[in-house]
Amino acid sequence: MEPTLKKIADPTLAEMGKNLKEAVKMLEDSQRTEEENGKKISGDIPGPLQGRIQNIGEQGHIALLGHSLGAYISTLDKEKLRKLMTRILSDTTLWLCRIFRYENGCAYFHEEEREGLAKICRLAIHSRYEDFVVDGFNVLYNKKPVIYLSAAARPGLGQYLCNQLGLPFPCLCRVPCNTMFGSQHQMDVAFLEKLIKDDIERGKLPLLLVANAGTAAVGHTDKIGRLKELCEQYGIWLHVEGVNLATLALGYVSSSVLAATKCDSMTLTPGPWLGLPAVPAVTLYKHDDPALTLVAGLTSNKPADKLRALPLWLSLQYLGLDGIVERIKHACQLSQRLQESLKKVNHIKILVEDELSSPVVVFRFFQELPGSDPVLKAVPVPNMAPSAVGRERHSCDALNRWLGEQLKQLVPESGLTVMDLEVEGVCIRFSPLMTAAVLGTRGEDVDQVVACIQSKLPILTCTLQLREEFKQEVTAAAGLLYVDDPNWPGIGGVRYEHANDDKSSLKLDPEGEKIHAGLLKKLNELESDLTFKMGPEYKSMKSCIYVGMASDDVDISELVGTIAVTAREIEENSRLLENMTEVVRKGIQEAQVQLQKANEERLLEEGVLRQIPVVGSVLNWFSPVQASQKGRTFNLTAGSLESTEHTYVYKVQGTGVTPPQTPSGTRTKQRLPGQKPFKRSLRGSDALSETSSVSHIEDLEKMEHLTGGPEQDALETSSPEPHPGAPTLQDTEQTGALQNGAQHTEDDRPQVEELESLR
Repeated sequence: MEPTLKKIADPTLAEMGKNLKEAVKMLEDSQRTEEENGKKISGDIPGPLQGRIQNIGEQGHIALLGHSLGAYISTLDKEKLRKLMTRILSDTTLWLCRIFRYENGCAYFHEEEREGLAKICRLAIHSRYEDFVVDGFNVLYNKKPVIYLSAAARPGLGQYLCNQLGLPFPCLCRVPCNTMFGSQHQMDVAFLEKLIKDDIERGKLPLLLVANAGTAAVGHTDKIGRLKELCEQYGIWLHVEGVNLATLALGYVSSSVLAATKCDSMTLTPGPWLGLPAVPAVTLYKHDDPALTLVAGLTSNKPADKLRALPLWLSLQYLGLDGIVERIKHACQLSQRLQESLKKVNHIKILVEDELSSPVVVFRFFQELPGSDPVLKAVPVPNMAPSAVGRERHSCDALNRWLGEQLKQLVPESGLTVMDLEVEGVCIRFSPLMTAAVLGTRGEDVDQVVACIQSKLPILTCTLQLREEFKQEVTAAAGLLYVDDPNWPGIGGVRYEHANDDKSSLKLDPEGEKIHAGLLKKLNELESDLTFKMGPEYKSMKSCIYVGMASDDVDISELVGTIAVTAREIEENSRLLENMTEVVRKGIQEAQVQLQKANEERLLEEGVLRQIPVVGSVLNWFSPVQASQKGRTFNLTAGSLESTEHTYVYKVQGTGVTPPQTPSGTRTKQRLPGQKPFKRSLRGSDALSETSSVSHIEDLEKMEHLTGGPEQDALETSSPEPHPGAPTLQDTEQTGALQNGAQHTEDDRPQVEELESLR
């Protein structure tokens, strides 16, 4: 089964094989020379594609070389080209049929993966409608064909077939999956039979059925054996596709997948399975009439169509049967390894654990609510209220989406994908048959995925537990509105409602956006373990603050209180600036009016003669005027105008009214050394020793003593004077104590002010 280039008898093939061996040897020699010189081997090419081309192995170079070789072969004379194309096409078809256990089959090579199914539909139409070549679509009008597709088929397949065949959409019949028994991603065979009988009664012709050997989403396999019996009973063409068809090359194959070898046609994608770039897909089929296959487009006389198999022909010879089986077996072992490891991890649900032979693993994070029945959670009930199931599902969907993105970043070689299923919700899929050969996935990568999942589980469970508490605290807080965003994976969202907030409007609020921007800056300055993000509210244009994932036990009440108080302070400060602007504007206007009145009064006091230029100078020289310099100063604290006469007379700036110190409204609590904001108190835990707790209490007592010492000294300084009389030693000591106390007060006042500012 493993023909090599040495065993080919045809002279043209032998010469081509010799040149191919020399080309491969040149590639190996150049690679060895670069390794000896210490150069880094890279698959990048210069230009705009640099860094975007994946690194391919030798089998990839062979497949790419096949395209260039095909262009070279097309220049041969017609007779040699015909013999060479026939040999390549027959060898490739024979190898594929033997590898995947499809006896006496023909092959159609195509670039578009769905193109083979479209050609098979044409063949089925020509086989069932004998006058289709002559009468065309008039034959279909009298007896409309029906193509049956599973509800779990890949999206867009039915629309593609109708567009290629020129059929209306009513010719498609969507077969639902199982609802009561069996997998929820398998075709319901009993319901399919009912649909076929109904279509026959309506005068329609059941034409073709597309079954899945590994659905596009979760890799489930339909009951192909039962479907084959049903198709034979009603004369329907059975076509099978799916990733599980690759397991036909292994020694052990499940009975459900093995039944696909008896179908009428199947589509294979050896390129992703074997890690071969630019290799065409293959549709294997069984049909005895070469004229109909030519009319349907499954066979062609064009050299370019026949040379499509050349890259696959070269790659299969390079890999050999052992290499092909080894790659497929390695991918299946990776999926089994991940599945067995995930069974031991709590809060992880596997969706394909009933099919041990499936090379696809689909899992998701979940956490049962207290008092919930796991049986009811495993099987969704349509009659349950949306508030009971929908809220938990939306929360888990966001967390699973976050988990999938984290795993993709931490282990990119795993090839994980995030998908949204209709029933289960957001899940994570591991399909090594489609990615392992290209990305080079190993068993260590699977173990790393499991380790990353275990490290992220505490964050997921803690976040999910704190969501309800966060919602209750925000709802109870004044001025805060809870934002229910199902797409946010964190604790939740909150929006501050300022005084001018229009609750009924969904438009952008500039004032609210300014407040939330300042709030985000203040929260990030706290250097807590939580992450904060500002964005538009769900289903609205208003800004809000989103709180991220929680990695530890968080004090939600302190978090919500800090958000509320900080937002209120930002709003008050912004209003204070606006009010101050208005006060300053009015003060300037009042100052201009008062200065104008002062100039008029000065003119009346000095008289008209002093205003004449020459006479006024002489008069002022003989009799100078003792006029006081009058001006105005604006007191921002009191918001009033004051005279500057006190400044010019006493050479001192007027202090005015000293404003009282504004108390800080931020809710703070005493934290232990090293404790970050929004963490619950750890006094009762074993994390801190008695020594650290005692030292922390002593530090607090010292700070309180330093704060209270100057006040006590000030009280002693302001004590009443002693009764006048002869001074005694006791009086002298009291006087010295008072002097020392006053001096101590003056020396410690900067330290007290510093402590007050720290508070």
